[in-house]
Amino acid sequence: MMTEQGVTSVPNPPVTEKDESQQTEHVAEIPASTVRSGLVELENRASQLIQSMENLKTSPDATAGTPTAPQTPIGVPVAGFLAPERRDAAEIVSGLETLICTTESGVEPEYSLPPLNEVSQLALISHSFVAYLSHLRRSQLVKVTTKIASDTNRWLSHIFRFSDSSTSYHNDSTECVLRALRLAIVSKCPGYLEAGIQALANPCMYVTENSALLALQYAARQLGLPSDCIRVVPSSPGSMGTMDVATLQRLIAADVANKRVPLFVIANVGASVCGFVDNIPQLYEVCRAGNVWLHCRGHSLAALATAQGNGDVRELCDSISLSLGSWLAVPSLPVVLLHRQIQNVALSVFESDPIVSRRLNSLTLWTTLQALGRDLISERILMAFESVRVVYEILSKCEGLRILSKKPGGDSGISVVDLVHEPLNASMLFEIAVSVVVFQFHQKSPETEAEAAAQGELTERSRYLDRMNEWLGEIIQRDCPGVDLEIIDHAVYGTAIRFCPFEMALGESVPTIEYLEHFAACLDLQVGILKATERHKVTFQEIVKRSEVLRLIPLPDWAGLGGVRFVPDGWETLLTDQAKTELNKLNTDLVEALRSTDSAFTLGEGGDGLICVKLGMVTEETDVEELLDVVISVGKSVQENSRVLDSMSEIVKKGIETVTADLQRESDEKLWQDGILRHVPIVGSVFNWWSPPPKETGIKGRSLNLTQGVVESTENIYKYHMQIAGGSSQIPGNRSPPTPMVQTSVSAGHSRNVSQSSGTSTNVQEAQQLKDKE
Repeated sequence: MMTEQGVTSVPNPPVTEKDESQQTEHVAEIPASTVRSGLVELENRASQLIQSMENLKTSPDATAGTPTAPQTPIGVPVAGFLAPERRDAAEIVSGLETLICTTESGVEPEYSLPPLNEVSQLALISHSFVAYLSHLRRSQLVKVTTKIASDTNRWLSHIFRFSDSSTSYHNDSTECVLRALRLAIVSKCPGYLEAGIQALANPCMYVTENSALLALQYAARQLGLPSDCIRVVPSSPGSMGTMDVATLQRLIAADVANKRVPLFVIANVGASVCGFVDNIPQLYEVCRAGNVWLHCRGHSLAALATAQGNGDVRELCDSISLSLGSWLAVPSLPVVLLHRQIQNVALSVFESDPIVSRRLNSLTLWTTLQALGRDLISERILMAFESVRVVYEILSKCEGLRILSKKPGGDSGISVVDLVHEPLNASMLFEIAVSVVVFQFHQKSPETEAEAAAQGELTERSRYLDRMNEWLGEIIQRDCPGVDLEIIDHAVYGTAIRFCPFEMALGESVPTIEYLEHFAACLDLQVGILKATERHKVTFQEIVKRSEVLRLIPLPDWAGLGGVRFVPDGWETLLTDQAKTELNKLNTDLVEALRSTDSAFTLGEGGDGLICVKLGMVTEETDVEELLDVVISVGKSVQENSRVLDSMSEIVKKGIETVTADLQRESDEKLWQDGILRHVPIVGSVFNWWSPPPKETGIKGRSLNLTQGVVESTENIYKYHMQIAGGSSQIPGNRSPPTPMVQTSVSAGHSRNVSQSSGTSTNVQEAQQLKDKE
């Protein structure tokens, strides 16, 4: 028999492979002492596996090389049929580790699993206990599950102030809604279990427009109820998105008049994106009058665990769902449904489960609650609510931010800490216990927005603000990783940033007050950059509109100053396909040149598909006019460099054409000068023997002089075995080399070759006279 304490204090005896097989085959006959030893062995093996996974991290050298072709890791079976040979447990675990760290391309990135504390590790190990204990003998299993389930139910009912309640455990809150709806049906329609849907005469379910609509739709489909049985109740005007109680009362009365059955209402207690809380006492009065089941869900229900005084919530609702896993940052904990007990014979049949092992799903909570204790649970939840209050105060002091969620404590300024030792007042506690803060950057006044809407610019500005808030959220996430922020898309206000310490991922914790001071400094700095960028954007657009070479490019999805394109004079009138290609190349080179001085310049693309320069965020001290002068000066420099390169490439291209034409012409002239007989086979050999050709009559090669832009013959190169720049050097005998016999200009219009082109005929005549003298 396993006791509540000292589970891991039993020494670990050696277990052989034969003993393990015997335990598997005869598990029903194991004495209690052997079961305790088996649990200790299981805890050791599971903890070792979890620790090895947690510490799993590839070396940085693994990503230094070039990615190779994907290979099958050792220990990982090849896709297809199961291998015929058996594998050792160590090899299987090694294969799992390799599978976690290896990507689809075969590269092993630097990666590690989130760290686990002692409580989180125990919660994961408890799942192994569940699988192990489910094979106990039925009588022994019933005894164990009854003890675990009753203890967990009693502890949760006491912690969350729901006396005389029953408990069920589920994978998520959607299953809780389904379970609560079944309870509502059975409690109001006893004949449902025998007659099914026919026992319900047009049921109706009610939910607020910003609450669990999808969960209620899923529950209706699972029970075979039509979708038109769901009533969406609008929010009260000016009530921060809470359900309009008067509208709900009218809807219930109208459904009763139409011979429908009001059945189920979902109340929001901090479950929405902005953490709104419905008026629970008023909703409960309406539901009691109409005999309707009231189910509450949301993070603000966690505040019940902080109350130390007397009180109960049994008279406020019929059921509540508790997401303890996210509230306590402990993985794999089930979502708990606490509901009032129903004295109904049919309900006992509904709740009975012939599979006893399913009741063990409360074991993870049974171990976790003991490992934490009530004081630590209350402290963790208090810290979460206090962090929300501190973050709200930080945001309210930062000019340029708009807060979309409710103020913690309301107008009274009372915090959750102030009500810990007071008698429980659940309605007041839910009002002041705000579980989430949602904010966004929004500097413009409503008057400015009205003017923008009148000019048709509100949509474009909304997109621009969305991009700015995305940038703000990403920067804060990078600089303050200890504050778990989420970038969300609000249905009304667009992109916003959300802080909720009750939805933290594995390995995260509530930020401390000291860390929140660092968050405040970082937030103030980044908001200042956003405000400066928005103010400088007007100046930026005015300067660009006055510029002769810069064009303003609309970039609604860019959060920085904006986009510009460098367009030289006269290019806009000749935007052919070739001109567009050259313009894209010019602006691409411009971005590369600008990025060498400041990384705020990036490459962009306008709506016309042409390249532009994107300017990012700026500070208050930035001189926008000077910044654009830099863009213009660098653009002109890049333009000049591109002209030189284009001219040089044009010279080379024309030089090749000139060389080809010169060689073809000389070949034809040589053919006519030598005579056709010299080129006839056999006859040419006899003719050359009888009349040998001159030694200097071969076809001269050609070289391209890039400095002068001319094509020259190569007789000097081969005669003097050196390259000589037209007369600048001396040859043996203090005699200057002759000018090449052939000089042809390849770019008559090139500014540097005009003089060379005009003197080409004179150079050729002098070369011919020198040859005659020799």
